[in-house]
Amino acid sequence: MRILLTADAELPVPPLHYGGIERVIASLIEEFQRRGHEVGLVAHSESSAEVDAFFPWVGKSSQGRMDSLLNTLELTKAVKAFQPDVLHSFSRLMWLFPLALTARRLPIVMSYQRDPSGRTVRLARRIMGDRLCFTGCSQSIADLGRSRGGGEWHGIPNFIDPEKFSFQPNVDSDAPLVFLSRIEPIKGCHTAIAIAKSTGRRLLIAGNRVETGSAAGYWDREIVPHLGRDGIEYIGTVDDAQKNVLLGSAAAMLVPIEWEEPFGIVFTEALACGTPVISCSRGALPEIVEQGRHGFLINSIEDGVAAVQRIGEISRSECRKRVEERFTLSVVADQYLELYKNTVDEEGG
Repeated sequence: MRILLTADAELPVPPLHYGGIERVIASLIEEFQRRGHEVGLVAHSESSAEVDAFFPWVGKSSQGRMDSLLNTLELTKAVKAFQPDVLHSFSRLMWLFPLALTARRLPIVMSYQRDPSGRTVRLARRIMGDRLCFTGCSQSIADLGRSRGGGEWHGIPNFIDPEKFSFQPNVDSDAPLVFLSRIEPIKGCHTAIAIAKSTGRRLLIAGNRVETGSAAGYWDREIVPHLGRDGIEYIGTVDDAQKNVLLGSAAAMLVPIEWEEPFGIVFTEALACGTPVISCSRGALPEIVEQGRHGFLINSIEDGVAAVQRIGEISRSECRKRVEERFTLSVVADQYLELYKNTVDEEGG
């Protein structure tokens, strides 16, 4: 199969530093090629992924009008040159619109990592027809897209490499709780502190501080007064190696979110270490954590306290198994390739 992938214009594939979806695309490229497929890529000009055909975006922004026009034209050229069996876009939906005229029979998959716009999805379906289908990085996102814009939606999760995380079958009896995420109100660090203090457990806080927009003042108001007291400690940002040690040595990862989490890679990373997750039943969390088996999904501080007291009921090997069965590159690549095959077969009649 000839597969053409597209990434947003801002970051190379793979990214030099941060860039979650760009890392996902780079891994998919390697896996598809390992399985014998030809892969083309339309992405930032500094992308270094080894592909069968590479087409750099001309525009460097996904938002600017002129850049969008240039990239729309570039994508049309790439399709004509590569002649893919299927196009899978992780970039902008509007860049696909001219293909309604220039590549009438090309099956197209459009993937979302965030909330889809119902208006844009409805418009795309009118222009592209049934050969356009959608995926969300969780069933939660797919359900949201379907309810807002209609069409064919599939929930296909993101993935991690569990081999990069050391499974820890046991931890010390006084192992700390860990909060690892951006430090802003929607991630619930203040609730994690309240739960930890109520249980008398240590809490290590790691992650980037967000101090702009709605999060302005949050750090000083809700976090700083608790640091250095009652076992609450901020250890700053962590790299991959530090993350592995931090999660593996934790009794549980405690991130009681206050928003509809689209997916949340860090939750699967914790499970890969064998570390139970305590969070809230919002967004994709029920798809990652089975209640009472891989952790606990809570609705209040009181629920959180009870969950911490029940950590010992969770099998750390079951946490690791969850990732190996649901959230690996091989498992996710299977789902994408099955979707590609079905769309190609349907378009081919």
